[in-house]
Amino acid sequence: MKNTALTQTHMGLGAKMVPFAGFNMPVQYEGVNAEHETVRNGVGVFDVSHMGEFLIEGPNALELIQKVSSNDASVLTIGKAQYSCLPNDEAGIVDDLIIYRVKEDTYLLVVNASNIEKDWNWISSKNTMGATMRNLSDDYSLLAIQGPKAVEAMQSLSSHDLSAIKFYNFIVGDFAGIEHVIISATGYTGSGGFEIYCKNSEVQQIWDRVFEAGASYGIKPIGLAARDTLRLEMGYCLYGNDIDDTTTPLEAGLAWVVKFTKDFNASTILQKQKEAGVTKKLVAFELDDKGVPRHDYEILDLDGNVIGKVTSGTMSPSLKKGIGLGYVTINHSAVGSKIAIQIRKNAIPATVIKLPFYK
Repeated sequence: MKNTALTQTHMGLGAKMVPFAGFNMPVQYEGVNAEHETVRNGVGVFDVSHMGEFLIEGPNALELIQKVSSNDASVLTIGKAQYSCLPNDEAGIVDDLIIYRVKEDTYLLVVNASNIEKDWNWISSKNTMGATMRNLSDDYSLLAIQGPKAVEAMQSLSSHDLSAIKFYNFIVGDFAGIEHVIISATGYTGSGGFEIYCKNSEVQQIWDRVFEAGASYGIKPIGLAARDTLRLEMGYCLYGNDIDDTTTPLEAGLAWVVKFTKDFNASTILQKQKEAGVTKKLVAFELDDKGVPRHDYEILDLDGNVIGKVTSGTMSPSLKKGIGLGYVTINHSAVGSKIAIQIRKNAIPATVIKLPFYK
């Protein structure tokens, strides 16, 4: 089990620690609902240092990224980031990731913790053009400072105007007394805020300064359980639940990160799937009655036939109702479609809705 540079800090704060993607991670501190509300209404801090970071550099860096990713990274200017997918040879998803253009020929790829080795091997296998690759995952920490009060609470820690960093943009600058950290606005909660990428040796100082600066704003540490409820209320995909090696970006509703203006791995397969139409689709649903949908629960049509499975589900802390994502056959995927979720012995009626759940 790996630890982040802040593991002892979390344990000192009384966090409940659990194994996650090979790391010892804080799942909650005072409780999921309270932590969820802190981020929705104030400001909270996640330690997400388990995430992976790859640096791809050199004159052939963009060529490699264009080959392995579904989105068009050529539109990125320095200081901009992009959400994308790595399609496998059958057009399933190796991983979803964020690509940052740091310098002219330098890109930072941020990948899921559970896929670090898998992604590294996959991208390396496609690196026939000799781009320089460096795996920085073990040396860097990542804090996500999220919530509507995040910018105001943290502004005293940087000489840069944090409110000027637009969504999916970033700067390299000073923060909490440390020079040259990445401050990005690529949040996973839907409540604003930003992320701080720094070296492991710097993260304790940043963590301490963040909590000093945020004290009067009610800042709190937040665990991975609330991160999951927050992202689900926005309809953001979680790798291993809503997307994996067997689901294509088109089936997952991620057509917006698939750009056919370039050739990339499995692009011809995805082009054919787009022309033929998908047979299953990831949908969002709300329960019409009481109940909590969970991963792998069956989704039924109104005649009781199995038409799919729940991939993510929870009791929404903001909406106070059961919500979820799941794949269903295409003829049940339209917004407004009536379906049912098999929860133990009961088929609980539900309605397909348009994302996000939380507005």
